Amino acid sequence: MPNQQNPQTASPADCATQTNLYPQSKCYDSPGVTGMSETDAFPYETRLDILYKPLELIDEKALAEACEFKWWNQTLCKVNGSVVRMAVVEGEYHWHKHDNDDEFFYVIEGRLLIDLQNRTVELAPRQGFVVPRGVVHRTRAPERTVMLMVENAGIIPTGD
Repeated sequence: MPNQQNPQTASPADCATQTNLYPQSKCYDSPGVTGMSETDAFPYETRLDILYKPLELIDEKALAEACEFKWWNQTLCKVNGSVVRMAVVEGEYHWHKHDNDDEFFYVIEGRLLIDLQNRTVELAPRQGFVVPRGVVHRTRAPERTVMLMVENAGIIPTGD
């Protein structure tokens, strides 16, 4: 069951409450979590609140099926000092880097292209890849793609 301790701050349609996957969840700012201010300038639906607490079941398939956005990113849970995020994407992200953080990408369905300065890595379902800190990159999905990401909890998704 999703974390329901935060009051709702976005419209029900924005939080997909019609599917009861995000009831009463706060879509953006949560206490102690970086809010939307870092991502407002980009056309991505980025939710940095932690949706699930330890010992709660995470149903990735139901979340992916309910997603209505072209580029959606939701923090699922925290594991020690890292977070696990899920994304449903189609299209391309902007070029960026993270000076102090590595990023791990794992494709569940679809196809993800990770452009680096000197090559492109293509990930199919059940494949993963780590982009080391400081490496300029962008991700692209030529079709609807569902993926998991693991990164430090304090990372700014749009880059440093």
